[in-house]
Amino acid sequence: MLSHQHEVFLEVARRLSFTKAGQSLFISQSAVSKQVKALEEHYKTGLFERLGNSVALTPAGRLLYQKLLQAEQLQTELQQEMARLSTNFSPQIRMTMGASTTISLYVLPPVLSAYLGHNPHIQLTLKNRNSENILKALLDHEIDLGVIEGIHRVSNVTYTPLLTDDVVAVCAAENPLHRTELEVKNLYDVPLALREAGSGTLAVLEQALQAQHIRLGDLQVKVRLGGTEALKNFVRVDPGVLAFLPRQAVVKELASGELVEVVIQGLQLTRHFEFIQRRGTENQEPFRDFIQFTKRHYSAKE
Repeated sequence: MLSHQHEVFLEVARRLSFTKAGQSLFISQSAVSKQVKALEEHYKTGLFERLGNSVALTPAGRLLYQKLLQAEQLQTELQQEMARLSTNFSPQIRMTMGASTTISLYVLPPVLSAYLGHNPHIQLTLKNRNSENILKALLDHEIDLGVIEGIHRVSNVTYTPLLTDDVVAVCAAENPLHRTELEVKNLYDVPLALREAGSGTLAVLEQALQAQHIRLGDLQVKVRLGGTEALKNFVRVDPGVLAFLPRQAVVKELASGELVEVVIQGLQLTRHFEFIQRRGTENQEPFRDFIQFTKRHYSAKE
């Protein structure tokens, strides 16, 4: 079993920050420093270089980090296999996942509730960022499983399909835009409210516009907002803008009439939600089980 000191070291190495590691582990920064110092005294070498407000791994720190990642995985596999052999053995297992904003808010909550109800021994942490930053967190070993949408693929990551969803153009009910169908060329004349760079929703819109030979930079972008809820709340109170949002995020607002869908002829925006894992880790439990559970959950709804 990994010692508490090694678990603290792993969190600092993942985040390259004593402060952020302490926040994640719910201990003080001084307690983090104390545990790292004890490890450095044990190994008789420095594990981190202090660079002002940031830290970097030394060669010894990088070696320890890579070995502990392997040990962490072996520990998880051992616990899973022991649990199958002994029904009385139920270790606490920690899962760290990440998902893009839309998925965190609208897709995963019912799955997580059901999954944790079936697996009370699992402690799950879900990080909510845009798709680009979830991919980065996966590659940095900050998370072991991600769910993202609409970004370019990289070779050292595997992608497992989950769901598809539409992105729709919406405006406030007071906006006269919804009274007529638009053509794609009309977007040049419409003020837009969009998601921030790195958003999967924005990436899908950019790709669809490029297929129509339209550059996003040539349109009237009035504001960019970080997060689905921020964008939705903005377009609800601003009757002069058009926004592109996931259909799942605006189901209630469309039903109530608070927001209205604007049809744009010839512009089809479909997103693909996918699980992402570092290549070579696809069979790691409990993440493999969670993927299967989630796919069964949504298959039953079709």
